[in-house]
Amino acid sequence: MSNDALHILKKYWGHDSFREPQHEIITSILEGNNTIALLPTGGGKSICFQVPALLKSGVCLVISPLVALIQDQVDSLIKKNIKATTIPAGSSQDEIITLFDNIRFGNYKFLYVSPERLQSKFIQEKIKQLNVNLIAIDEAHCISEWGHDFRPSYLDLDILKELQPNVPFIALTATATKKVITDIGKHLGMVNQKIFSKSFVRENLAYQVFKVNDKLGRLERILKKINAPIIIYVSSRKKTKEISNYLNAQGFKSTYYHGGLTSIEKQTSFDKWFSEECLIMVATNAFGMGIDKPNVRAVIHLNLPSSLENYTQEAGRAGRDGKKAFSVVLTNENDFRSFEENQTNKFPSVKEIKEVHQKLYQNFQIAKGELIDTAFSFNFLEFCNKYSFKHAKTKIILQLLNSNGIIELNTPINKRSTIQFLVRSNQLIQLGKNKDYGLLIQTLLRLYGGVFEQPVNIDEFFVAKKIGATSFTVVEKLEKLGNLEVLNYQKTGKNSELYFLQPREDDLAINRISKNIKAFLNQKIKKSRQVLDFMKNKDICRAVLLVDYFNESIEDCGICDICLEKKKSKNNTSIDKAIIKLLSNSKELFSNEICEGINGKEEDILINLRRLLADDVIGITLYNKYFLK
Repeated sequence: MSNDALHILKKYWGHDSFREPQHEIITSILEGNNTIALLPTGGGKSICFQVPALLKSGVCLVISPLVALIQDQVDSLIKKNIKATTIPAGSSQDEIITLFDNIRFGNYKFLYVSPERLQSKFIQEKIKQLNVNLIAIDEAHCISEWGHDFRPSYLDLDILKELQPNVPFIALTATATKKVITDIGKHLGMVNQKIFSKSFVRENLAYQVFKVNDKLGRLERILKKINAPIIIYVSSRKKTKEISNYLNAQGFKSTYYHGGLTSIEKQTSFDKWFSEECLIMVATNAFGMGIDKPNVRAVIHLNLPSSLENYTQEAGRAGRDGKKAFSVVLTNENDFRSFEENQTNKFPSVKEIKEVHQKLYQNFQIAKGELIDTAFSFNFLEFCNKYSFKHAKTKIILQLLNSNGIIELNTPINKRSTIQFLVRSNQLIQLGKNKDYGLLIQTLLRLYGGVFEQPVNIDEFFVAKKIGATSFTVVEKLEKLGNLEVLNYQKTGKNSELYFLQPREDDLAINRISKNIKAFLNQKIKKSRQVLDFMKNKDICRAVLLVDYFNESIEDCGICDICLEKKKSKNNTSIDKAIIKLLSNSKELFSNEICEGINGKEEDILINLRRLLADDVIGITLYNKYFLK
């Protein structure tokens, strides 16, 4: 069995051995045990369920909370020639039936489903008919009210025990406290589950928090010292570009990454950083999934992270090769103040949630008691402007309505434009000679197969790069070719797809979930307070604080800013005592005589001399000799 697992690992991932404790987790699953795997970021969680699923007959059902994460996982498996799929948003019942038939009879190995999708009785019935070999719950901390990203829809996952009573579970998370792990086992109905965890202790990682007035100045000094890959985390998409442009203007080589970039833009940016064409990546926390670069020497936060779990994951991307690395947070009093204000002002009240919820139905002219099961085109900015809603709060409200099963909101990030040629290939050859359209047509034919038989997804930005034009020019030319009936061009919009999952009941619907909402908001505020306490701490080793949060214990790390300050203070005390002792045995001494008479760095001794002088413990003569007062 061990050799079989290693063979799968080598065949599809190209690795010769498992990381600790991947092999033990895989063995537990193959023995039929319910399993909880707590592996810090970069620990290789996906392999823990993907390898055993490939060794067993049937399909692995994976529950994952984010559409983007699901799509990334599916695409990654398909690239490895592993058959994987998900249920596309807006699929009709007939399309879902066809999809499940393909899974049953087409030797599919992985089906990814969001917890909200799982609430559909129709989909539950289709899952019941599958030969499921394993159920994997990704981001399992979402099941607990004490988790940093609680999602009420995760509480309904116990239905899986009814649908597939004999199938083992594996619950996976990167960050979870003891309380969260207990909740995971309880809510999933796990009995005698095996729990595997990898220590959060990172002996090579120095956690450092610096209060500075000039963040950019300090950032530049840090970057000049580290000639190696670095990640800089900021709090907004706009800042990623601004900071990257600033650094490039100062002579550094940086790129940027955020959730609003196209898939090609993300890949281009990632490749520049991963290949070390640009050593510096400036990013929002969207830069995280699948980042496994071992020689990142520093992760720098220019803004406070939203939770200690997020901080641990982001900081943990440094030093995976085991060599010394740094997690640096640059902050100041203004950051602390605005962070606290944000937590007060950012989160909505139940009243505000009711108002946004009501206006959603009103916006699409849905009457009370009515349920429309088709998708609505939803423009977030237009909606906020129409009703004078604040963007940040409204975004959180929509997330709450989504996670509580009242609406399903699919962002357009993964939607692509499509083309299909309507003329024969010989007619295209003639058009290919046209100076206005020739290069574009040749490029499309070279990049995309099957464009004569069916609509094919395209990326205008990528095409534009290939022909040396702007994406605006590409769109304009495709629209003209569409008007000439050379091709059918369906341009993707920037609107999201909104589905209403419940009939309009206004306040009644929100009253039913008010307990969930209050628990979510209280937990967010508590998490924010923990971040502030950690960052403001001046006494306890930062590594000790972090691992204690995750129910471990260690000795002081010796390399965080707190430990270094303690060492410095201790060193200063010993130098002070030595100076006083030396001067008590001599009437007056020059500074060089004092340095010769004491063990220590000359620089440290001179600093202590100036401090003792300022404290009026010692004096200095007109001839620059020091004496004890």
